[in-house]
Amino acid sequence: MNTSRILLVEDNPDHQELTLMTLAENNVLNEVVVADDGLQALDYLFGTGRHEGRDTREVPALILLDLKLPKMGGIEVLKRIREDERTCLVPVVILTSSSEEEDIVASLRNGANSYVRKPVDFNRFIEQVQRLQVYWLLVHEPLKTGP
Repeated sequence: MNTSRILLVEDNPDHQELTLMTLAENNVLNEVVVADDGLQALDYLFGTGRHEGRDTREVPALILLDLKLPKMGGIEVLKRIREDERTCLVPVVILTSSSEEEDIVASLRNGANSYVRKPVDFNRFIEQVQRLQVYWLLVHEPLKTGP
């Protein structure tokens, strides 16, 4: 497992920028790979499409996954992540604007490690990303080797 990468799967450019800025301002040195939709995320993870030939043994330390994505929704992406031996144990945090009960249940049933609602307020959004960073990159004990 490559503990130096975070995969951010987010289609909203403002949310991408805000997340990247917050991570940088909090001295997160991890490389962040950004996917604009669900298919791009799977291409990155499984070495297909524009990522063909990428060493797929190198998986992210953390995946931040939005639910409402173009081309393939977050729940389907999550299912594919959990079905593959290489990625099934990678921590996946759903980071979404949705507070719908069915989205929360579907995310957790399909193996999300956490469900975090993106606040509308700018300062609260920054606080949420900071909390995610502290827990998933500093507190959480990752696997030292892949499955």
